[in-house]
Amino acid sequence: MIANWLSLLMSTRFESFDPSALVRTARMNAGLSQRAMAARAGTAQSVVARIETGATDPSGETLARLLAAADLELRCELGPVPAVESHMLDDVQRILSLTPEERLIEVRNFARFEAEAKRA
Repeated sequence: MIANWLSLLMSTRFESFDPSALVRTARMNAGLSQRAMAARAGTAQSVVARIETGATDPSGETLARLLAAADLELRCELGPVPAVESHMLDDVQRILSLTPEERLIEVRNFARFEAEAKRA
C-alpha cells in the first residue's frame, strides 16, 4: 500500500497533477467504496465518481475532505524549480570575477534598463 502511494507521489508534479488518480488511489487503499468515501466526506457518491473519472476537478477544500475520509492529510508545499540547465547560469563565473564596485555598476545598469523598459 505504501509503495502505491510513493510511486503516485513521486511521479506527481504540479503541472501533471491528476486529482482523479489521487482520489481513486486514496479510496482504494483505504478500502472504501465511492459511497463510503462520499459519506465520510459529507458529499454525494456522484461527486466522487465525477472526480475519479476526470469529469470534474475538485476544489482544494473538496480534495482535502475526500483525502481526509481516507485518513490522509493534504499538504501543499511550494518551492522553486531548480535551474539545472538554464542560460541564466552562463553568466555566473563572469559575475563572480567582478569586484564589488563592478557588481554595483552591473546592478545600476540593470536598474536603468528595467526603468526604461517599464516606460516603453
